[in-house]
Amino acid sequence: MLKSDAKPSSNRRTGNVSTAPAWRWLFPLAALHAALLVPLSLLSLYHLQELPLLASPAAHGRELLFGFALTVIAGYLLGPLPTRRLQALVGLWLMARLGGLAWPGALPVTLADAGFVLLVAWHLVPRFIAAKKWRNRVLSPLLGLLCLLALVTLTWRHLGVMPTTTLVMHQGVLWLVLLMVFMGGRLLAPAVNGYLMASRRQAGAGVQPRIEAALILLLGVTPLLMLWSPLRPLAAGLVLAAGLLVLWRLWRWRPWACRGRPDLLGLMVGYAWLGAGLLLLARAWWQQPHASATLHAFTIGALGTLASGIMLRQAILRAKARPEAEPLLLPLALLFTLAAVLRLLALDAGSGWLHLLWGSALAWSLAWGLAAWRLVHWCRRTVRRPRRLDPDQLPREGYRRVGP
Repeated sequence: MLKSDAKPSSNRRTGNVSTAPAWRWLFPLAALHAALLVPLSLLSLYHLQELPLLASPAAHGRELLFGFALTVIAGYLLGPLPTRRLQALVGLWLMARLGGLAWPGALPVTLADAGFVLLVAWHLVPRFIAAKKWRNRVLSPLLGLLCLLALVTLTWRHLGVMPTTTLVMHQGVLWLVLLMVFMGGRLLAPAVNGYLMASRRQAGAGVQPRIEAALILLLGVTPLLMLWSPLRPLAAGLVLAAGLLVLWRLWRWRPWACRGRPDLLGLMVGYAWLGAGLLLLARAWWQQPHASATLHAFTIGALGTLASGIMLRQAILRAKARPEAEPLLLPLALLFTLAAVLRLLALDAGSGWLHLLWGSALAWSLAWGLAAWRLVHWCRRTVRRPRRLDPDQLPREGYRRVGP
């Protein structure tokens, strides 16, 4: 049940406890972190400016998944927190990121990173267990699994035995893809529906629960099947089916009817990258090359576009403004698309592969730098706090948080 706010304020007091929305801190920090992460990784890997935190592809992947993506997830789902707890959460994150650049194996840095992950898991994992629909309850084990992988890889890094193989990183990306497919659909469906009803008096396709259920099953089984090589062709078939379903679901949302909403078009570009990435991954598994580069369709194209769009829409809506009036949302989607295409082309670029990597990194960093600038702008204009939702009412247009 939705609960209305007593005061139009971004900070509030519950009894004697002051609270503040987590996203106002975590979103700008995550955007700045993303803008710096990839160029620093390239410097560390290819130009002898070694940073221990980013000294290998596995370490770079861990920081992207569990330093950046998990922070975005936390900001999106945590809702208002007691101010001191939010300060502790932000402090742990900053200590883990900044301290990790110089002393990634230091015990205080490891404990700070683990503390951030555990605090996020403590708030989020139990939240959806009480949901009535099984499709919503899936979020609890999914979020728990992502936090568990964050802790496992953190332990490896602390012990100095971070694997050179990318199997665990692949698992993390695949579970993140399932989360993006699910949450992206839950945001896009009501947003598109609302726009079509307002502009054309036509109902949209909505969440499409049968397609959503099929995607949860397909993408939930795939990461388990790909662990055993003889089952890899079957996993490729399931990934292919999931990619086609994602694109069919997107088609039924009628992107061509949303030409007047660049904010929705930007999110649809990100959702299209999920479908395209799944098709590329299916081809890679059938041909049996290393699929790690193919995964950049998800981590750059889909994650960059969806995360930036969702974060900015959150800040804009909380400032009581209109997302469609934000001029940077569609250009950001195009910048992330450019970054993803350049990164994928680097696979077969011969001697020019490093130039393409740097082109991709600069497009990614420019996009996140612009996103951080606009997030700070809109956060300053925020005039009301998030509302509370039932476990079965996942974030929708204008209502972004599930209460603690």
